[in-house]
Amino acid sequence: MPREFMRLPVVSEGAEYLVMGYLMRRNILAYKAPPGNEGYDLICIHPDPRHRPRKGERAQVRVQVKSRYQTDCDRGFPVKEKSINAFDFLVVAFLNIGKFFGGKDGSTGASPPQFYTLPAQFIREHHNASGTWQKVRLRGLDDDEIAQYKNEAGFEQIAGALGVARPTRMPR
Repeated sequence: MPREFMRLPVVSEGAEYLVMGYLMRRNILAYKAPPGNEGYDLICIHPDPRHRPRKGERAQVRVQVKSRYQTDCDRGFPVKEKSINAFDFLVVAFLNIGKFFGGKDGSTGASPPQFYTLPAQFIREHHNASGTWQKVRLRGLDDDEIAQYKNEAGFEQIAGALGVARPTRMPR
């Protein structure tokens, strides 16, 4: 008997807002694209309206958000090959709301969410188009290879691309 997939639209939509919140926490203006927008979910810009991008910086960054709700997921996420050129970064949000595999019902195993901010080039290099689902899998990759993309370090990539300095207080 085929397994029925759980659909949690509130949780999925929440992932985009969580990513927006973390980006804004880093002083990056993040705006949600219209629902069903092709290729990206968020537009990020510098918070200073007078900022002019320097060499190597961008005026805007397009972000695709993918999410997985299971704490015990396979660390993979679907990405269509044709969409890779439509975003600058893909943030995968592992929401970790509970364990669901092996007959578990999700009532245990919750843990804090994890985010990986992956440049489009990383997605191209790790994209697997074989089979019916086009996917990228993080499981099996060396922790050192993906640590630079995890949580705060990952969000720093978007800040760097936009030229957003870390907020600091000037000494008196």
